[in-house]
Order: sequence, then structure tokens, then C-alpha cells
Amino acid sequence: MVMDDDALLRAIARDLDGCFEALVRGHEDRIYSIALRLTGDAADAEEIAQDTFLRAYRALGSYDARRIRELHLRAWLATIAVNLCRNRAARRRPRTVSLSGPAGDPTEVEHLLPPAPASESPAGAAARREGAEQWAALVADLPERYRAAVVLRHVDGLSYEEMSEVLGRPEGTVKAQVHRGLALLRAAFEAAEREESIA
Repeated sequence: MVMDDDALLRAIARDLDGCFEALVRGHEDRIYSIALRLTGDAADAEEIAQDTFLRAYRALGSYDARRIRELHLRAWLATIAVNLCRNRAARRRPRTVSLSGPAGDPTEVEHLLPPAPASESPAGAAARREGAEQWAALVADLPERYRAAVVLRHVDGLSYEEMSEVLGRPEGTVKAQVHRGLALLRAAFEAAEREESIA
């Protein structure tokens, strides 16, 4: 049975060890997805997701029951993951990467695709996948402040209020960064389309 975050936090406040696995199972895919979109590396994303839950476990073990129950779980976990991504990026030199995952690994961009019609042809499925990979690569090329804002809003689905908490920025700044990030994505997409039509 899947618990909503409030019920999960109440259960964790009573029994951290007995309920922590439910927290991991309920959030592991989204935390991995955030890390993958921000780092562009599947191995780094897996390590960051593991570190996120390790840090969450340690923090929850030091919190009293009231503090646990008052957490905004989605935003709190995203904050940990985003900070770990930033720390990792600060230790490495900047690089441009694709977010499409290892060659031939269909799992990395599948959730970016809209649901496939039942009658979709293999050619249609390939075109949809290619489109998702193109958008993932464009997102990977965004400057970090815009990439984080776009990923948290349009991949993870956080509200602007939650994003403000995660990124430690005013809500208006976060909205502006999402708007600017989408404008940069649109411009990059249009430039790629023009290049393709010329070729």
C-alpha cells in the first residue's frame, strides 16, 4: 500500500527504521531523475540518489517527531539531491552532456514521452523517442540555474513555493528562471530546427 507523504511522515515519526524503506520506494525514481537531469551522468545520479537517502535517514534520526511531521517531504528530499548535485559539479570541471542515458538504454527518457497511442507504429515510437532525446540534450545544455529550475518545475512537478524552498531563492526569482530557461530551450530548439532544414 502506498502512503501519501503526510501519512508516511507520521509513520516515520513513530518508527523510522520500520518505515524508511517506504520513503525510499516512494521517492527513489524522482530523486534519481532529478539527479540525472542535473548531472547528466547515470552513475553520478545513482550515487547522488543513494547519498540523498543516506543523508535523509541520518537527518530524520536526529529530528524529533514534531519536526518530522512538519517536513515538506518532496521539497526536502529535492533540496538534498540538488545540493549534492551542486557539490559534485563544484568538484568537477563543467561539461556538456546528454541526458538520454547510455546508448540503447530506453529507460532514461521514457518518462519524458507522452503516452503512446495503442496503434502507434515503430516509426512513430522512434520519432517520439528521438524528440525526447533532443529535448533532454537541450535541457542538459542550459546553464545550471535555469536547468535546475526547469527540471524541478517541468520534470519533477514541484510548485514554485516548493522550488523556492529547494533552491533557496525567492519565488519570483524561481519563476523568472523557469521563464528564462524555457525561452532558452525554445531558442535552442528553433536553432536546431533551422540547422536541420538547411542540412
